[in-house]
Amino acid sequence: MRSHHLSRFTFYPYLSSTLGLLAVILTACAPAATPASPTPDLSAALTQAMTTAQTALVTPLPTSTQTPLPTATFPPRTPPALPAAFQTGELNPLDVPQTYIPDTCQYLRDKWTSTNAAPGTVVMTVMFHSITKGSVTTDNQISADDQRRLLNDLHDQGFEAITMGQMADFLEHNAYIPPRSVLLIVDDRHYAEYFDTHFRPFYEQWKWPVVNAYIAKDERPDLWAENAALAAEGWVDYQAHGVIHNINMNDNSSDEYLTGELQGAIENFQKYLNKTPIAIIWPGGDFGARPVQFARKFGYRLGFTVNPRGPVMYNWIPQASETDPRRPSYLPEGPAGDPLMTLPRYWDTDARQHIDVVRRIGKEAAAYAEQNKAIELDYYDILCAPTYGPIP
Repeated sequence: MRSHHLSRFTFYPYLSSTLGLLAVILTACAPAATPASPTPDLSAALTQAMTTAQTALVTPLPTSTQTPLPTATFPPRTPPALPAAFQTGELNPLDVPQTYIPDTCQYLRDKWTSTNAAPGTVVMTVMFHSITKGSVTTDNQISADDQRRLLNDLHDQGFEAITMGQMADFLEHNAYIPPRSVLLIVDDRHYAEYFDTHFRPFYEQWKWPVVNAYIAKDERPDLWAENAALAAEGWVDYQAHGVIHNINMNDNSSDEYLTGELQGAIENFQKYLNKTPIAIIWPGGDFGARPVQFARKFGYRLGFTVNPRGPVMYNWIPQASETDPRRPSYLPEGPAGDPLMTLPRYWDTDARQHIDVVRRIGKEAAAYAEQNKAIELDYYDILCAPTYGPIP
C-alpha cells in the first residue's frame, strides 16, 4: 500500500526546491528599491514556505472508493410433482390400495429415515380358526400338517413373525420390522395345550410370536389363568375379539352394545391379563363406521376383517369401496373410512398360494420407491426440511 508520508530522505530535496522557487517569486515581484522601501522580511517568508511544504507532506492522499459487488440472487426452487401411489396388478381389480397418512412431509420423513423399515417392507396377516390333528371337517379348519407346512414355507421364503405392537408401530410410523413379515392371528379362546402343540415349536426354533384374538367374556377364571400364564411368557400376544362375540358389531348396533364389546374387552384384559389390547379383531368379520369410531374412542389402534384382499405396507392398505359381485361376503371397507381399522387377513386354508404374490408386491414396491427416491427427497428438501428438519 502507498504511504501517505514522505521519508526524511526525500523531505530535504523537496524543501530546497520549494525555497528556491519562493526566492525567484519574491525577486520578480519585489518593486525597485528606493530609499523609502522597507526591506523584505525573508525570515517570515521562509517560515511560511516551510509551513506550506510541511502541510503538503502530511496531507493524506485521496483514497480510492471501491464499488461493492452485487449480491447474488437465485429464483425460488420449485418442488417437483410427487409420483402417484404405488399400484400393482397382483390385486383384484376392485381391491384398491389406500393411503392414510394425511401429512405428506411426515410420510416422506418416516419413509426415508434410514433406521425405519425399508420401502417395500410388506406384512402378510394370516388368520387361524381351528387346527385339527385329524381330518378337516369344516371350511374354516386346517389340518396340523398343513399348518406346519404353511409356517415352514413362510420361513423358507424369508418371512419373520411379528407382534401386534410391532404391526401398529410399523403402520403408523414406519417403525422397523423385517422386510418380509407375517402376523399370525388365532381367533377365539383356546387352552394352553393348543398353543403348546401348534405354535410353541416355531417360537422355540425361530422366536416366532403368535397373536390370540381372545373372547373377553368375564367367565371361566381357570381359562383366563391358563392364558395369563402364556401371556407372561411373552410369545402369545393377546388382543380383543369382543365379549359377547357371537353378535357382530355393525352400524345398527346400539351404543351400549358397542361400548360393552370394546370397552368391556379392555376392562377384562386389564383384570385378568394385566394389559390393554391395542387391536380389535372384528367378530364374524363384521364392522362399520360407527364400530370403527367407537374403537378409536376407546384407544384401539388397529382393526382386522376377514377379507383376504392382500398384504399391507406403510401407508398402503388394499380396500374395496363397493361390494364385489364375485365375492359378496366381503364387506367393503371404504364406507368405514379408516383403513387401519379395517385391515385384511388371509385365511390359513389358502394362504400358501399367496406367499409368492406377497413377495412380488414387496419387490415391486421397493423398486418403485427407489425409482422415485430422488424426486421425493427433492420435494422434502424444498417444502418440508425448513419445518421438519433434515431426514435422519
